[in-house]
Amino acid sequence: MNKQIKIFDTTLRDGEQSPGCSMNIQEKIEMARQLERMNVDVIEAGFAIASKGDFVSVREISKNIKNCTIASLARALPKDIDTAWEAVKYAKRPRIHTFIATSDIHMKYKLRMRPDEVLENAVNIVKYAKRYCDDIEFSAEDATRSDPEFLAKIFQAVIDAGATVINIPDTVGYTTPDEYYKFIKNIRENVGNVQKAEISVHCHNDLGMAVANTLAAIKAGATQVECTMNGIGERAGNAALEEIVMAINTRKDILGVASRIDTTQIMRSSKLLSNITGVYVQPNKAIVGTNAFAHESGIHQHGVIQERSTYEIMTPESIGLSENKMVLGKHSGRHAFEDRVEKLGYNLNRDEINKAFEQFKELADKKKVVYDDDIEAIVNKDAIDIPKAYELKRFVINSGNTITSTASVVLKNKDDEIEEASKGDGPVDAAFKAIEKILGIEIRLKDYSLRSVTQGKDALGESVVKISDANKIYTGRGLSTDIVESSINAYINAVNKMVYEIN
Repeated sequence: MNKQIKIFDTTLRDGEQSPGCSMNIQEKIEMARQLERMNVDVIEAGFAIASKGDFVSVREISKNIKNCTIASLARALPKDIDTAWEAVKYAKRPRIHTFIATSDIHMKYKLRMRPDEVLENAVNIVKYAKRYCDDIEFSAEDATRSDPEFLAKIFQAVIDAGATVINIPDTVGYTTPDEYYKFIKNIRENVGNVQKAEISVHCHNDLGMAVANTLAAIKAGATQVECTMNGIGERAGNAALEEIVMAINTRKDILGVASRIDTTQIMRSSKLLSNITGVYVQPNKAIVGTNAFAHESGIHQHGVIQERSTYEIMTPESIGLSENKMVLGKHSGRHAFEDRVEKLGYNLNRDEINKAFEQFKELADKKKVVYDDDIEAIVNKDAIDIPKAYELKRFVINSGNTITSTASVVLKNKDDEIEEASKGDGPVDAAFKAIEKILGIEIRLKDYSLRSVTQGKDALGESVVKISDANKIYTGRGLSTDIVESSINAYINAVNKMVYEIN
């Protein structure tokens, strides 16, 4: 039997630290549930002391997730440890993950501490955390730029103090696969009590080698890998979970290890994260990109038709995609729609199916062909149910290249309908300003994007809007064959999230 590699997912902590990737509590819980369905071993739910929101999200994930270890990050400070424990203590399998920098550059310029002080601090904080929790992970920040002898000394000491996992992160994405292999091997050979702890690795992608470095560490004896969906994370991101897992599955002959990940949930997890954050992967992204299993070249098409393995080293089904190319349109019935939704990997209840089917029929009346991406956009549109403080009733746009664009927008708030009009630099800007007038508050538009969900002049348009108040960025999403309506719906969706958070 192949050695099991534990998958430590830090999408909700390190991943959320990516610019533009913030999530509210409901979104974090929904993402955590999807990670649980995928069978990740550990979910790092957040950095509990970072903010009140982070604390609450870690606590609520701890209460809701039963089949994964739940971890909170904590600096090597008693207050951090206390807060982390208060957040994760509800988990069935709680973990406190503490860290301190060990490289000369970090110790000198950031910590302003001597190596012996760092060692003493690390031991004391692990002992302190151990009073709360059996499962303690210790990370040596910037390990790959640390002195190997000092690193071995500190790991030996923290394991003696009670650490159950030692993490050897490539914090700034500096190392290379061969170098990292030797580095991990050196730790294994020079830490006398290393067999008492898991060896974990956490690789960043600054030089584009995060996944390669992670796989090299596995060959060197690492038993836990830290990663994120779609590779999101600080700067250039983290090692991508989907790439690591599918490399393990596809190259068992070389790596000789396994994971407990349900790979058929990979695509669903990737798309859920994109829908929550409004950050989409590039089409040619490995494993989860829209072109990853697409064949346009005639030579490729002929080869795949004759024998899939000519150009596919893994199957679309293995990551949760369906090969079925059934075309749905306005004459399709409910049974065909439900069958397609199920094959796309969604489990909807009766009310959700009814709602999605109504939107499907409305879309089918506007365009000739409804593609899989259209259906997924419809299903994902309301995947996370945020109370709708405001709903769009109607709008009128007056625009042209020789006149100033104006918009009149009517929103429903409870039983009231509120109408305002405004001028703007184009129809979308005018509509956004009219909505801002209705709300009576200043809203800063941080980002706006529009894309076609599928091909054709009648394609469904998806708008993503990011707005902010003084404290936080809120992402909204809208769908329509009318790009102005799509934009307005995205703006209102973001507004509703902001109102929900404030209230």
